Amino acid sequence: MAWFKRTEKGIKTATEEKKDVPKGLWYKSPTGKIVDADELERNLWVSPEDDFHVRIGSKEYFEILFDNNEFKELDAKMTSKDPLDFVDTKKYSDRLKEVMDKTKLKDAVRTAVGKSKGKDLVVCCMDFAFIGGSMGAVVGEKIARGIDYSIQHKVPFLMISKSGGARMMEAAYSLMQLAKTSAKLAQLADAKIPYISLCTDPTTGGTTASYAMLGDINISEPGALIGFAGPRVVRDTTGKDLPEGFQTAEFVLDHGFLDFIAHRKELKNKVNLYLDLILNQEIR
Repeated sequence: MAWFKRTEKGIKTATEEKKDVPKGLWYKSPTGKIVDADELERNLWVSPEDDFHVRIGSKEYFEILFDNNEFKELDAKMTSKDPLDFVDTKKYSDRLKEVMDKTKLKDAVRTAVGKSKGKDLVVCCMDFAFIGGSMGAVVGEKIARGIDYSIQHKVPFLMISKSGGARMMEAAYSLMQLAKTSAKLAQLADAKIPYISLCTDPTTGGTTASYAMLGDINISEPGALIGFAGPRVVRDTTGKDLPEGFQTAEFVLDHGFLDFIAHRKELKNKVNLYLDLILNQEIR
């Protein structure tokens, strides 16, 4: 018996003979390119046909940057409180529990120390999957402690930003992190320890207004969205039409706010090349 039959409306497949395709088996890029999920992972989550950089999180960046994916996570159990007893559609404390269960993350940033091309490196990486990579008290505190570790052990610091901005559920506690992290980075600079800021898609809001743009060198992945506010807000505020793609990494680079754009396949080499040059070490 045929597994489909023609009708006046087209081809109809019997329900009992349909085959379910497992989720995640294929990925479709914004340009419509289809890529096998395993191939995408082997290509460091970059679509091979159109070079689109798929959003990834701390787990994947640690795999890319640390030798043999070996590292020690710092402050791994730190979690947010609910100091304001914030309630929107649901209690903030309940939402935190739900997103922790779903993502298996404690908050929107993870900090780790390990070796990258044989050299010690502290990496602070944001996770957009955790409430849009929003910056709350835990994010600021973990970044500050990561910087303290770098200062204490004289280890270069890499910040990977991926955020929708400040976390409204923590209000002023969230906004305080802009000044807090900026002050800590000033201490890092005084200690003459290199700081690399990597902007990934998206880097927006308070993140852009603080640590994401304070690197000794500011770099980005291709095509990343980088800006403080969304295009509509900027347009309404300035009252002017905006250039097409004005918040892309390429536009930001052309206007002097980035030092260079690094393809994900070259990220580990580029970071270490910069560190070798600034620390006057032998280039590996």
